[in-house]
Amino acid sequence: MKDRLLFLLKVLISLGLIFYLFSRVELGKVAGAIGSANYWYLLLALALYFLAITLGCFKWQILLRAQSIEVPLLSLLSYTFVGLFFGNFLPTNVVGVDLVRGYDLARHTERAAEAAISVLVDRLVGLIAFISIAAAMAVIAAYLTGLVSLRLLMVATVIALILFAVGFALLLSRRLRALLERLFDLPWLLGLAPLYRRLSQALGFYRHSYDALGKAFLISASVLIITNFVNYLIVLALGGGISLLYIFLFNPLIAFVLLIPISVGGIGLNQSAYVFFFNLVGVPEVKSLSLSLIMQVIIILASLPGGIIWWRKRRVASLAMETEEVWEGEVSG
Repeated sequence: MKDRLLFLLKVLISLGLIFYLFSRVELGKVAGAIGSANYWYLLLALALYFLAITLGCFKWQILLRAQSIEVPLLSLLSYTFVGLFFGNFLPTNVVGVDLVRGYDLARHTERAAEAAISVLVDRLVGLIAFISIAAAMAVIAAYLTGLVSLRLLMVATVIALILFAVGFALLLSRRLRALLERLFDLPWLLGLAPLYRRLSQALGFYRHSYDALGKAFLISASVLIITNFVNYLIVLALGGGISLLYIFLFNPLIAFVLLIPISVGGIGLNQSAYVFFFNLVGVPEVKSLSLSLIMQVIIILASLPGGIIWWRKRRVASLAMETEEVWEGEVSG
């Protein structure tokens, strides 16, 4: 019941945001812009988005190796695509991309704590890379344009970068984890103590894994650069009109906004973030809204292989179960 109410609330928020945005622009102009887009650019954008997903899985593989866990890249791609699919198409967004791929990895390796930590570190390194590039681009954009709005954004992104870096360092701190472990001596937390120790031990693998963390950071930065060019290709498909500088500045910030779990598949929230940020530099709402809608379609299309993979896995499992039942019946007979 609670999940249904939460899902209903997210649907209402998504619809409310979409209605608000559509009430601010002429839908005919948005439809015309999308309808006249250069679809060769869009196909290239979709291909680049698949490349970004693949690179993200390669980063995940590197972080797993730091824990001495070997998983084939194709398996990680499978877990990621299924996670992306459910993140877009589940009737509730409670089961997120990270939870789904972490669950699949835990089943494969039978090391739940290590799987959970690898997903957490993967996400955090990615966020630090994103906010680092956003902060650098904010400094450049504020200097080049002199816009007050971008100066304020520069201050906000630099502060966010410092907080993320400090938070990640504290997370890896052995002393802090030992201090937190004392809480599990309390009677009502005693049963969770073994789980916390496993999680703490798994996190400890990354304490001195500078090579793995450095590579993961660089790959995350590469993933962001690729998705920036995905957005730029969409802009070119729409006839241009948005500087690549602003895409490099706003795209990572939009990714942060989409972490807020208040909508279904990011619909509505994604579009609102695009319109809000690009409005800061005078981009017409028709252009930014068209860009966001096409990007949403690319995100959804890129997640569809996950549905096929999930269906095939279920089909294989079902056939195996039927075969086992038939075999048991013949043996009993």
